[in-house]
Amino acid sequence: MIRDWELEMTDAKDGRAVRKRRDANERSLVADERALRRRAKIIHEKLLATYGEPQWTRRDGVSELVATILSQNTNDSNRDLAYARLRARFPTWAAVRDAPVEAVVEAIRPAGLANQKGPRIQLALRHITEAHGKLDIDFLAQMPVDEARRWLLGIKGVGPKTAAIVLLFCYDKPVFPVDTHVHRVTGRLGLRPPKLTAEQTHEWMERICPPGGQFAFHINLIRHGRAVCHARNPACTRCPLRRRCDYFRRRIQTRGSA
Repeated sequence: MIRDWELEMTDAKDGRAVRKRRDANERSLVADERALRRRAKIIHEKLLATYGEPQWTRRDGVSELVATILSQNTNDSNRDLAYARLRARFPTWAAVRDAPVEAVVEAIRPAGLANQKGPRIQLALRHITEAHGKLDIDFLAQMPVDEARRWLLGIKGVGPKTAAIVLLFCYDKPVFPVDTHVHRVTGRLGLRPPKLTAEQTHEWMERICPPGGQFAFHINLIRHGRAVCHARNPACTRCPLRRRCDYFRRRIQTRGSA
């Protein structure tokens, strides 16, 4: 028969073993994250050397929010055309907010999905007006980043990428927008765990991005995804990052074993 004191000793040993495994796992994760920060810094600097420091014409927050909604599921040219048509048709954002939805939809038709984006833009403008009393979101600049992000995510139709773009591009918040290019390229470069979703990658990249490098790193990852690291048939042989790329290494190994 096992006595009570023997059970207590066994439980204590099991508890110590579990704590040791947990502590070891936590140390391993911290070490992995440190290594990824170093890797991210090297890749960021290589991208800067390749593509340069990106330039951006800064919009006010409301304008950037509208432009980002227009950019969903379309290319930059279509977004810019739709944005220009919207601004030409309506002199103020209040005019867009109060216009018949059909008129807004017609103005932004080049961006695609106009029947969805038109009402979404008007809902966002109404939300801002009702919550803040005017069409201005510059108060976000004074908010802590998590609070500002939550405020934007409270607008129907605004997701993590849209919120991050507004906070980074307009208010220099240390956030990291993740689109399809960023998600693909960071996965191939081994900058994130393979199964991390695009939404989860926002927070991950914020943790490992070199301080102050969010804007340039984000833009240059997109540039690289468009110019070299295509979704299909990436141009690995002319990629300046191939020595740092897990995807390229696997391709070489696969060819070598064929």
